[in-house]
Amino acid sequence: MPFTQLKLHPNLVKGLKDLGFARPTPIQAEAIPPALSGRDVLACAMTGSGKTAAFLLPIIHHLIGRPRGVTRALILTPTRELAAQILDDLNDLAVHTPISGASVFGGVGMGPQEHAFRSGVDVIVATPGRLLDHFRFGYAKMNQLEFLVIDEADRMLDMGFLPDIKRILRHVPTRRQTLFFSATMPPPIAELTRQMLKNPATINLQRQAAPAVGITQAVYPVAQELKTHLLVALLRRGDVHDALVFTRTKHRANRVADFLVKQGVRAERIHGNRSQSQRTQALAGFKSGRHQVLVATDIAARGIDVEELGHVVNFDVPKAPEDYIHRVGRTARAEMTGDAFTFVSPAEEGDMSRIERAIGKRLPRITVPDFDYKARPEGRLEQSSRERRDEARAKRPQHGGRPSSSGGSGGGRRPRRDKSPSRSPSPAPRSPEAAKPSSGGSRRRVGRSRRKGRSW
Repeated sequence: MPFTQLKLHPNLVKGLKDLGFARPTPIQAEAIPPALSGRDVLACAMTGSGKTAAFLLPIIHHLIGRPRGVTRALILTPTRELAAQILDDLNDLAVHTPISGASVFGGVGMGPQEHAFRSGVDVIVATPGRLLDHFRFGYAKMNQLEFLVIDEADRMLDMGFLPDIKRILRHVPTRRQTLFFSATMPPPIAELTRQMLKNPATINLQRQAAPAVGITQAVYPVAQELKTHLLVALLRRGDVHDALVFTRTKHRANRVADFLVKQGVRAERIHGNRSQSQRTQALAGFKSGRHQVLVATDIAARGIDVEELGHVVNFDVPKAPEDYIHRVGRTARAEMTGDAFTFVSPAEEGDMSRIERAIGKRLPRITVPDFDYKARPEGRLEQSSRERRDEARAKRPQHGGRPSSSGGSGGGRRPRRDKSPSRSPSPAPRSPEAAKPSSGGSRRRVGRSRRKGRSW
């Protein structure tokens, strides 16, 4: 069925044609008609199925003929990257229409976002936390909202945004059309849908969550300390041309990226400790091909949309099967094909078995020819928290002139005063006059007390 049969506005069809889209994906074909008719929609759609256009197209269609200057659609999403991606998709689809949009998320200044509220852009794409920050001020009005989209609802649950969503609902009209999308449907999300939706059209709700059919999946058994070397070997052999590599922690993402760079691989990293500009630049560099590898934590698992991404590498096995599905769903998007490789150490076999039970099949195990699986590389990828603290202390600047804790003149801490009576000499007896504090001494003590209590 072509897009022309969905009865979309001609300017939308023209935009789709410019983008090279002739036929809707299954989720688009099922969700767009009830959304166009004004019904609430509850869709359980896997990552990479094309659900963004499934909710954007009906909203743009209805807003084309509406008066400008008032925000009429709000899209809630869990991550900054996903909010930016949805806004890009909105601008692409609405290129032949007057519809305007803005993204609202943390890590950047609130000034331009405040301007978007005051000018009344048609669509706001927001993360919950930053949106609630704006709701504290009178300019953030949603009293004429007509469309509310909850995207990646299960991911927002994982990130602890469920209370924020409930707070946001107090700021939007109860009479609205709600489009609710989630890759999985855990009980708290199912309960939220019952509170928010009225007689919704349900789509794919009973379909078991699984990776897209175009993803070729494989497992690479390898010792934990050899994972970085195996990744470099796959890159050098040409088995992996470009890759989105997922690690379980921010520190591991940094160390994997640093290791790859030292091996001559064009690599960057993206995670929650990076500034918004760093994350934006890293993602842009990966999309343009400037970086061959982008190392990421799960915060980016649903916020990275790269056309024709060839490979996803699970450097660490995710604990939850749902996270595995979302990770590998970064490739083979919109019914394309891609590869998903998972590095599994002996300690991670249990987690991998749970993933295989969830997706309903055992994945093939692959051994790389000529790779030395018995090598013992120097150094470790992961540091303990104590080692990281010691390393941070060693990097602190040393200030001369203060006595160190060992009694030297280095930059250590001041020696602690011992207030124990057994170690402190007894003060000499003083006269009553001497015992009375002078007004100056009192002020000095008060001043010291104030300085001690102040937070610098």
